[in-house]
Amino acid sequence: MTENEDFASLFGEFEKEQASSKRQEPKVGEKARGKVISIQGGTLFIDLGSKTEGMVEAGEFTDDEGKLTVAVGDSVELRVSGKNEATGMLLLGEQHARRMHGSEGLQQAYDEQQPVEGLVTGTIKGGLEIEMAGVRAFCPASQIDIAFVEDLQEFVGQRLAFRITKFEGGRQTNLVVSRRALLEEEKLILAAETRSHLEVGAVMKGRVSSIREFGAFIDLGGVEGMVHISELAFGRVEHPKEVLSIGQEVEVSVLSIEQTDNPKRPEKIALSIRALEKDPWQDVSERFSLGSQVQGTVSRIQPFGVFIELVPGVDGLVHISELGAGRRISHPNEVLSVGEQVQATVLGVDMEKHRISLSLDAGRQSQANVETNVAAEYGKPKQSFGTLGDLLKESMKNKK
Repeated sequence: MTENEDFASLFGEFEKEQASSKRQEPKVGEKARGKVISIQGGTLFIDLGSKTEGMVEAGEFTDDEGKLTVAVGDSVELRVSGKNEATGMLLLGEQHARRMHGSEGLQQAYDEQQPVEGLVTGTIKGGLEIEMAGVRAFCPASQIDIAFVEDLQEFVGQRLAFRITKFEGGRQTNLVVSRRALLEEEKLILAAETRSHLEVGAVMKGRVSSIREFGAFIDLGGVEGMVHISELAFGRVEHPKEVLSIGQEVEVSVLSIEQTDNPKRPEKIALSIRALEKDPWQDVSERFSLGSQVQGTVSRIQPFGVFIELVPGVDGLVHISELGAGRRISHPNEVLSVGEQVQATVLGVDMEKHRISLSLDAGRQSQANVETNVAAEYGKPKQSFGTLGDLLKESMKNKK
């Protein structure tokens, strides 16, 4: 046998062995029997014969109490769910099957731009680490939500839907995903539905999305409108935070819709919460009749007088001339302070101009008069017994 024939014979035998080995290696979906040769952490390594090894998660062989039911040397039978391209090792069991079946679908999901569910496993520099179908993916911080997120930690442990924006296959799959892309698409669909019944006078439900000093923005469903601070309530509101909070659900009335040139906000929508409340001035003339005694709280102090809140949305004015209880004062803060509870007398009601004139109650004036009289009494000169000379003169008269 020549050297070439000898080499050809050996090469032929090698190819037969390789072909035999390949034929014996189970395919995905087939069942395979093997022996547990090692247990490392949460993974069992299985010898399937013919120089083929597989791995399976320990969870496939744990009881209800979480205890492992197999040991090294035990024979097990499992279904082949896939193959780790990096190591060539077969993946076994149903848990790997969910991963591999999902992993095989990642390419299709990317091609068709279909949403893929993933588990947020942790935060990393610049974003979040996502586990989907057994593959690690990266979600940039700017792509986790439409609005800016200050603390990414709040998403850890949540299962969320993502869109794969970058897919690189090969020995190690590289995925970049975005949740924001899905949220923006959902917002566009929702906005179209909202606009279909958006009109002046419509009563709609929404959620407070942000709060500013001048008012609050309300998400009506993909479309935002604003409630000016003056439209929050009939009563005086110093800051919208006094009556609203982020995320709060509210019912609003559409006051106006103005088209803009801003593609992000094509319309400027003015809303009102106050418009849906009962006007407290409707029965003011009945509740606060002329000459009646009323209770209220000092809400504002001005140089010309004091405003008293009688009920939310209804204030009365005590003019400075009605504050002194008969004495002259330079400024109302000499008599009252904001937040003070007072009793007053109704002097007049103007329903058309929404004005109520008040005076401090008679009791306060009476008390003030008493104080004035006492002060006047103390101010009178006391009776004098005279000087020593006067006493001597009086004594001499008596002797005569």
